[in-house]
Amino acid sequence: MALIQHSAQTSDLIGVGSYTATEAARLLRTNPLNVNRWLRGYKYKRNGEARDIAPLWTTQHRAVDDHLEMGFRDLIELRFVKAFLDAGVGLLAIRNCIEYARECAKDERPFSTRRFQTDGRTIFLESIERSGEQVAEPRMLDLKKKQYVFKQVIERTFKDLDIENDAVARWRPFHGKKSIVIDPDRAFGQPIASEFGVPTIALADALDAEGSVDEVARIFDVTPSVVRDAVQFENNLKRAA
Repeated sequence: MALIQHSAQTSDLIGVGSYTATEAARLLRTNPLNVNRWLRGYKYKRNGEARDIAPLWTTQHRAVDDHLEMGFRDLIELRFVKAFLDAGVGLLAIRNCIEYARECAKDERPFSTRRFQTDGRTIFLESIERSGEQVAEPRMLDLKKKQYVFKQVIERTFKDLDIENDAVARWRPFHGKKSIVIDPDRAFGQPIASEFGVPTIALADALDAEGSVDEVARIFDVTPSVVRDAVQFENNLKRAA
């Protein structure tokens, strides 16, 4: 019975991907606390009154024992959330956009759709106008004149994403190069050398142990250039932590 349950759980991850808050934060180069706040919600007090802030959306995987687990599409949605926050867009504006974009894209995770790639700027501006929100951030005061903020964020973020069947299918996280890929159909969505399927973390750890790019390439039967890309990718993640 336990074996059957484990097999079912494993099959649920194929094509969906699986990430803890810590793993997602590492790939997004943010704090796990941010990921938990965005996807689990949080509480705060104002004027002595307790307030609950709901999650931005429900993750692809159900929480088990209060443990947050998300899928690949969740990861890509969070990547957009972080990109907009970094550009000076407030979280309330992002929440409004998600709600309106769901209607437009007819998808629970609208940021990672082809529709948002083509119409994201318009969707975002219309969602702000529809909500009647007064955006306080100095960089966003004049939404009509600052449309380039949305345009640049959307174009830059989609640049290293591959879309299939109207939704993001994979992410090329190392400067958009094809050597490294995050694909929910492979290795449960962990970063791998795309041509060979070897996890980037395994190649980086092997180089630490062996001290030779050529030796690691021989051991894993990959090219030296792939080893170098994997190691640089992992080092970049460490530096951003």
